[in-house]
Amino acid sequence: MLPRSGDVLRVTRAASIQFNKPMMFRVIRVQDWQTYNGWAWLDGYQLNSVGDAVERRCIFVQLDGLQKAATGAHNIAQRRPDTQNRQGRLSDRPAGLRSNYPR
Repeated sequence: MLPRSGDVLRVTRAASIQFNKPMMFRVIRVQDWQTYNGWAWLDGYQLNSVGDAVERRCIFVQLDGLQKAATGAHNIAQRRPDTQNRQGRLSDRPAGLRSNYPR
């Protein structure tokens, strides 16, 4: 399986021996670097248990060992953005105009 930008993968030992402990990984891009047949360098983010990016990484993996992440009610790749502003308060803009007029 050749991953695409935005794909969320479960990377395990089947993808590379370095992944003793499985991790969730969101793909930014597949590098076009020359490498062994069936292997690839992936740029992306390691995700925590709730789907937040915790570290940007470039990983070398065997493509046949990659697994698509299970999609559930809280699909990690398509979570809705937070509705609070940086101070932790709900925006004071009217709901229909929040992104259309300046503060």
